[in-house]
Amino acid sequence: MAIPISILRVLHLVGSAFDEFYADLSRLYAQGCLENTANPERYEFHIAYVTPDRTWRFPTSLDKASIAEAPALSIAEAIQVLVNLKIDVMVPQMFCVPGMTQYRALFDLLEIPYVGNTAELMALVADKAKTKAVVAAAGVVVPLGEVLRSGDRPSIAFPLVIKPMNADNSIGVALVRSEDEFDAAFKVALSHTSEVLVETFIELGREVRCGIIVKGGELVCLPLEEYALDAKTRPIRSYADKLKKNEEGDLDFAAKDAMHSWIIDESDPITIGVWEMAKKAHLALGCRHYSLFDFRIDPSGKPWFLEAGLYCSFAETSVISAMVKETGTTLSDFFQSMLSEATVKDKPIE
Repeated sequence: MAIPISILRVLHLVGSAFDEFYADLSRLYAQGCLENTANPERYEFHIAYVTPDRTWRFPTSLDKASIAEAPALSIAEAIQVLVNLKIDVMVPQMFCVPGMTQYRALFDLLEIPYVGNTAELMALVADKAKTKAVVAAAGVVVPLGEVLRSGDRPSIAFPLVIKPMNADNSIGVALVRSEDEFDAAFKVALSHTSEVLVETFIELGREVRCGIIVKGGELVCLPLEEYALDAKTRPIRSYADKLKKNEEGDLDFAAKDAMHSWIIDESDPITIGVWEMAKKAHLALGCRHYSLFDFRIDPSGKPWFLEAGLYCSFAETSVISAMVKETGTTLSDFFQSMLSEATVKDKPIE
């Protein structure tokens, strides 16, 4: 007699406690995850949707009508719903800073395991300068940088790159080649955060992302994804390379095709060096389940750490999902393996 498979009660934590942009971004990725991983024979999916006023809703789907129809609950009421649902594991789909930190920590308090990195680590990597300091101490090569606040001036030489300290998706990022260009770009960055990271510009050779997943306590490096840049016309990635508004006015992905990004063959000479740096960064930060890092490859082929993006939505368009697919693993199998990693006691990383 076949042993029946236990149905796992999976909660997708979606929305934003910060603003509508991050709520839309979360909904966009989470919808892709729901569409590509649903399996009624294995999972019972539930959705918790947090709105910028910090109320909770439990819609049956992520279309706007379903969200609007779901009753708005206080956090105390929402916790009772979570208790009643007897959730086995949570999949975090919130990308705002509160969502990546405070809301993950809530599930730690409720003793509900979740996929991905801890609230403490997400709080660390939300600060780009602190993240660089941690990985640099482990021997990862990083660009020279400094933290500026309103009224400060850079002490490092131009050209330089300006980054809002805790913004993602290249919001407010700018390449500044001279003193004359600094004030305008600095003002834009300060409109997003009170602290700004200024870094030495690494001349373009190539730019790649490296993903790592954990399998049975071992780090598995994934094929690198490279981005289409040009030293003269597109020396850095911008917000427009990542997100856009569609005809209905909803947030959507910018072009994701072979003209804009592609997976490179593991035999490419830059791969081993990037993998070594990524493993050092993963271990130094104390990542679990998976990690994702951006690297700049200078014209000599030397990799430079840019930043960490420690999240995966499990949508088809998610970077780690695309990398995993290139290894011959299906998205559904990848999703299942990460749920398994989250619901067993952590194993030491080898």
